[in-house]
Amino acid sequence: MQSLLLWIGRLAGLLGVLLVIVAVVRRASGAFSLGAFQVGTVLQGGVAVMVLSCLAYLIVLAEFRRR
Repeated sequence: MQSLLLWIGRLAGLLGVLLVIVAVVRRASGAFSLGAFQVGTVLQGGVAVMVLSCLAYLIVLAEFRRR
């Protein structure tokens, strides 16, 4: 279970960082949308995925400390 949560955390963190970078680059270029989504929505989604990553790591750390 810990291994699965670690991989979820890593992949979610990477996806979140990529979404944030795409949103920032797109907005810096002067565009307000990315496909059917506004850039702010993509940025918020990236932050949410990074929070998921942090929570997955936190669960792993809490379980490790409990043992």
